[in-house]
Amino acid sequence: MQFITSLTRKKISPEQLFMLSVLVVNGGNYIYNLVLGRLLGPAQFADAAILITFLLVLSFLAMTFQLVTAKYAVLLENTQLPSFLKSILKSSLLVGIIAGLMLILFSGQLQEIFHTTSKNMFVIFGVAVPFYFLMSVNRGFLQGKNDFKGLALTYQSEMLVRLGLTLLLLFVLKIDPILIVAIGILVSLILGLFPFKMSSIIQLPSGNIDNHLSKQIKRFFLVTLFYELTQIIINNSDILLVKHYFEDTEAGLYASLALIGRVVYFMAWMFVMLLLPKVITLQKEGKETQSLLFKYVGYITLLCAFIIAGTALFPELVVEILFGNAYTDIAPLLWKYAIATSLFAIANIFSYYFLSLGKYKPVIISGVMGLAQVVLIIFYHKNLEQVVLVQILAMTILMIMQVVYFIASKKS
Repeated sequence: MQFITSLTRKKISPEQLFMLSVLVVNGGNYIYNLVLGRLLGPAQFADAAILITFLLVLSFLAMTFQLVTAKYAVLLENTQLPSFLKSILKSSLLVGIIAGLMLILFSGQLQEIFHTTSKNMFVIFGVAVPFYFLMSVNRGFLQGKNDFKGLALTYQSEMLVRLGLTLLLLFVLKIDPILIVAIGILVSLILGLFPFKMSSIIQLPSGNIDNHLSKQIKRFFLVTLFYELTQIIINNSDILLVKHYFEDTEAGLYASLALIGRVVYFMAWMFVMLLLPKVITLQKEGKETQSLLFKYVGYITLLCAFIIAGTALFPELVVEILFGNAYTDIAPLLWKYAIATSLFAIANIFSYYFLSLGKYKPVIISGVMGLAQVVLIIFYHKNLEQVVLVQILAMTILMIMQVVYFIASKKS
């Protein structure tokens, strides 16, 4: 928190502050995962990776509420905004409670499917789910209002609490470490709700949202939900399928591979967070938006090239530094996985750009390729390398299709 305050005093712009904050949060989350990998070892880390993957799945679902809130925090007038916020808060809480109860009720079945040591990890995680959805609506409001300082604080508090509390409890408590991981997630999501800045807006007099606007909101919500589901499939299906098809040690090795390789995607995410409200604002003002897209695509492409080169030239060194000698068997696949995630990260920028503009065909394209990736892994999982190669194939096709759509949309 002091880090953010000190940066603010040095006249750093809110946008720069948020980008720095995302770097810090990503770094903290990586430390969290790396320490878990080293402390638990490949077999137990496979269980922890399931919880972390479930958290990522949850984040994509909750992101639907965040993006919808962000968009209409920009577009709605002050008289309509309180009514909208009340409605989406209630909806997010309801969805969160239902999703959490489903996890709790089917915790035993989840334990069997993913071969975990405990079902209670899913029970604790289920309790955490409603808080995540509420937190996402709050973040969407901050994002839409360009309150990047507040937005940065929510991400910082979530990361710091999860990292600090989990590590503390791992050394203090002599219980199943996977339960400690689940407890850390629960507490971090509760504290990640702050700062909660919607209270003053919600208390203002509410104006009615007409039927036409209500239909627009619902349509954008459903399309965004569909797209976030494709994100879940593309981003997490490989880990879940590997956990199902392979032994625990191999699954743990693959989880470490995915964690290292996905640094590209998570670094690119900060550009998505900045892109959406800016594109919506520019469109609202009747200004061109393509230069902004090219700017962010350029940033991400350079980032991808740097990471792919590093993982290709020094794969064993990267794995040893981050996870230790127990994970070096996975090193030869590192640069290949980085290629797959790089293609996905760049394609993702195009998708969110068009989603911001209200063009939804790229969402359908992502959905088709997400399902294609699942089918490919189901049929081609002879070894971990084959799993990675089919993802490169699927993401290459996705990237080509997004670029083709962009070119076609310019001509029309």
